[in-house]
Formats: sequence, structure tokens, C-alpha cells
Amino acid sequence: MAKVNFTAGRIAEFKCPDGKSQAFLWDAKAPGLALRVTANDARAYVFQGRLSGQTIRHTIGAPDVWSISKAQDEARRLQGLLDQGRDPRIEKAATVEKEAGERVAKRAARRRLEVSGLDAWSVYCADRKSQWAPRSYADHLSFSKAAGKSKRTPHSPTNPGPLYALLSMPLAAIDGEAVCAWVVREVRHRRTTAQHGFRLLRAFLGWCGQQADYKDIVCADACKHKKARERLGKPAAKSDSLQREQLEAWFAEVRKDPNPVAAAYSQVLLLTGARLTEILSLRWEDVDFQWKTLHIRDKVEQAAGRTIPLTPYVAHLLSWLPRRNAWVFSSPTAKGGVMMEPRVSHNKAVQAAGLPHLTFHGLRRSFGTISEWVECPVGVVAQIQGHKPSALAEKHYRVRPIDLLRMWHERIEAFMLENAKVTFKPKEEKLRVAAAA
Repeated sequence: MAKVNFTAGRIAEFKCPDGKSQAFLWDAKAPGLALRVTANDARAYVFQGRLSGQTIRHTIGAPDVWSISKAQDEARRLQGLLDQGRDPRIEKAATVEKEAGERVAKRAARRRLEVSGLDAWSVYCADRKSQWAPRSYADHLSFSKAAGKSKRTPHSPTNPGPLYALLSMPLAAIDGEAVCAWVVREVRHRRTTAQHGFRLLRAFLGWCGQQADYKDIVCADACKHKKARERLGKPAAKSDSLQREQLEAWFAEVRKDPNPVAAAYSQVLLLTGARLTEILSLRWEDVDFQWKTLHIRDKVEQAAGRTIPLTPYVAHLLSWLPRRNAWVFSSPTAKGGVMMEPRVSHNKAVQAAGLPHLTFHGLRRSFGTISEWVECPVGVVAQIQGHKPSALAEKHYRVRPIDLLRMWHERIEAFMLENAKVTFKPKEEKLRVAAAA
């Protein structure tokens, strides 16, 4: 092979002879360096050497990218690899793989900045919706909502949800310091809401830490910041409950409600000890006037639910409700046909009765408290209210028939009505149900 000193002129003038597919011009200075020119005038510097008795050819690059001196340096480097027994092709593949890994790392870094907390939150809510009660799902949406326009006053914007500002940040930026800053800001105005939001956020970050798409991005222990927990404090146990001597005033004001459905709803909550959403979700198919039972769509046993007695006064209240649709506590104006929680009217009744603040959940607490006046077994009350068994014997060795529950449940109802001075004759109820049938 004839060799020449590479110059810009010689590189530019070299052509592939007619009738050949390619031709090589070899450099006299750098061993193994050549200029390859094909029949269609494609030009490239190549290196050729021998490794373990085999000829190896490796493309360096085009002359308009590589200068002569750089091509010669590259040829010397490749020859050095051969002298060490290393294959330049393998070295190049390793370099390409390394560069590809660096590109993947850069894309991941960009993704860390692009994925927001709200993006992951929407995926989280969709994934967990089937495991939550409707109220819990609504809370997640409410806490993360953006500011909007009020339906009643379009010119007055609504406030964003408590978690919106924090979730608007990149998911990777929601660390302990960010959570702590959010807690400090929120507890100034709404400590109870901040405590609730903190619990929702903690569960969300824990879920992200178990997902392949987020586990390398999220700071799963962001809610373990000591300062944040100290600022939040521990939620105080609720104690709102009706006492025996308050029953008369409460019943008197609640029964004055001009909306009979709302009045019945409040009374049924107290007399069954059920959760407020469990009573709102009652359908007429769940009410058995013949066998005096109520089927409750239980929060704990969601699939099977629970069956509790339909006590005489509750049956009386339900029998007089209008049957507009499938819902027991229906509303002709509500979008879903079921009444919204009548908190406003109940709060007015409590205030008119001169009683301390009493929530709907306080009525559930009242049922458990007042049941002790008739010395009702704790396990019976828990089964009626839908609490999980608190002991091994209660869980595995107590199977109470509905008649046993009915005996105690009717005693509790009779005690409440007696102290509330509510006059009620169960015999009249049978005539009403028969007439409705």
C-alpha cells in the first residue's frame, strides 16, 4: 500500500477510480489511518489494524468533521488499544452505551422536574377510588382543587383546596422542608383542616413510594419531619354528644323542621347510631317493613354490609317519607335525587334548643353513650353501629341473631323516646304500613 502525507489538497483531490466501489488513500504519518472514498463520493477517515491475527477496520468520521491532525491522533489512540489487546469496536460500543445511559439520566432528571404533585395525585385518586367511601373520595378532590368561580356569586372566586399549593410543586420538590413550610402556613388559620390534609398527604406519599413510576422521584418520608408534627399537634378527641337530660329539647326542635325528610334523617341517625353516609345511602330496597330490618351498606364490611333491626319509631318515621325515587331520604331538587346532609337546619335546631355544638357524628356517639343507661352489652352496640370486633372472643365466639339485637335496640329507642317525652303508639304504625302496601 502506497502511503502519502495527508494534506488538505490531497484529501480534496482524491477520487474513487471508475469501476470500483471504493478506494483508500493511506497516511504516511499515522499507522493504519486511511481516507476511504466510495463510488458515490462518500468520504470518511478509517483505521485499520490487526488484533489476534484478524484485520479490524473502524470508521473514525468524515473529513468535514475531523481535521487531519485529529484523525491522526485518533488513529494513534486506536493503535494503542490494539497494542494493549483491546478491540476498538468494543470500546466504542461501551462508549455508546455510556452516552445512552447519560441521556436516560438526563431525561429522568427532566422528568423529576416535569411531574407535579397534582399529576401523581390524580393517578392516586383514580387508583384508590374503589377502596374509599364516597365522602373520603370527595375530600381528596376538595383538598386538591384549584381556585374557581362560585356558582352563587360568579364574581367572587372560591379559595383553592388546602393541599393545592403544595401539590402544584414538582413531586420531587415535596420534601420535609416543603411539608413543614405548608404546615406552618396552614395551622395559623385552620389547624383541624391542616391535620386532616396532613394525613391525606402522608398516605399519598406512601403510595407514591410503592409505585414504579414515582418511587425514584418522591420523597416518601417527607411527612416524618419532626417540626411539622410538632406544629400540627395531636388531634383532640371529639366529645360532642347528647346527654339523657338533653333529649327532650333536641327532639322538640328537630321535629319542628319544616322539611320532614331532614327531620327524619336526624332522628334516624340518633336512633340507629349509624354513620351519616350510611343513612344517606339507604334505598327502599334496604328497608324491610315486614321483617323489621334495615340493610346498611357498611363502611367496614363494604361487600356484605350489615343488617340491623328496624325499630318501631324508626319504621314509623320511614313509612311517612315520600317515595320519589329509589332513595329513602330523597330530594326533588338534588342532582342525584338524594338529599344533601341537612347540616344547616340541624345546627339551627341545636342552637334553638340551647344545646352545645353537636355534629351529626356526635349523634352516632350519643347512641353509644345513651345505650349504657339500659345496660346494653358493649358488643351488641358495636354490632348495631358497625364497629369492628375489639376482642378475639367477640370476633370468633359471638354470633348474635337479629332478634337478640332487636331486643336491646328497642330498649335503647324506648329509653330515648321516654326521656324525650315523645308520644308514640307502635300499633298505629302497622295500619300505616298496611295502607301503603
